[in-house]
Amino acid sequence: MIPGGGRRALGLGLLGLLHVACPVIGRAQWVESPGRGWIDVSVYHLDTREAFEFDGRVRDFFADGHAVSTSVFLTLAAGLAPGVDGWVQVPYHRLRYDDARDDRLRTGIGDTNLYLRAAPLSYLGFDFPFAIRGGAKISVGDFAVNSEVIPLGDGQTDWEVIAELGHSFWPTNAYANGWIGYRWRKPNDAAQRDFADEAFFLAQVGGIVRSVGLQLIVEGMKSVTTPVIEGVALPNAERSILQITPKASYSLGPGMLSLGARVPVDGKNLPAGTALVVGYFSSWTILE
Repeated sequence: MIPGGGRRALGLGLLGLLHVACPVIGRAQWVESPGRGWIDVSVYHLDTREAFEFDGRVRDFFADGHAVSTSVFLTLAAGLAPGVDGWVQVPYHRLRYDDARDDRLRTGIGDTNLYLRAAPLSYLGFDFPFAIRGGAKISVGDFAVNSEVIPLGDGQTDWEVIAELGHSFWPTNAYANGWIGYRWRKPNDAAQRDFADEAFFLAQVGGIVRSVGLQLIVEGMKSVTTPVIEGVALPNAERSILQITPKASYSLGPGMLSLGARVPVDGKNLPAGTALVVGYFSSWTILE
């Protein structure tokens, strides 16, 4: 058991983390050239009364708990130099958790992600879609130590390194891409929590026929070190999630409007329930 009120606070904090277990858009799999980039706005909505427990079983939240979270992610990417691009992702959360004891609601900006991505093989003259991405999650959303307050962030910094690989089936308008990464999570000293490092992956196939696109995404995350809360190492607090997201998109204006469902099929210490995903993706080019 997590000591004191830690278990409850941990569960509340996870309301804002489900959508960012693998926090980057899977659409743009090749490094952008200078003067080119893309923008994505994605909305995730989850309404659930269930969670994956430490043993992987799905159970109702304690004390008739009910979680309703809506998160909007704005992601911008731009080519910075030949073979190098940069990303920034800013979320806005509306997180609600009600139970027999109280109703809680928090809204505001969450933790921000910054990335640099490079295609090292391009410098050797190879046109092969392999890239290395490094980034950090910067603490922007506040993390209240009070277990009765839903935090908007983790109150600490994460560092990530990711290997990406993509393939285009041209002349067929279809593609496949994926990545695997490692996340180093710094402790939150004020809350006396070490969240544990995590490994994560994403695999995706997609294609477009005329104005209609289809995507299938499989993504997952797993703790690879042991969380430490209030000085106690807690293997039962390790997190994992495996999710499948089918999506359909339609050409609208300069970009694509998409609708999908993120379905968790396995997990530990994270909310269960299917999330609705709505997004708009568009490329941009600076005219010379």
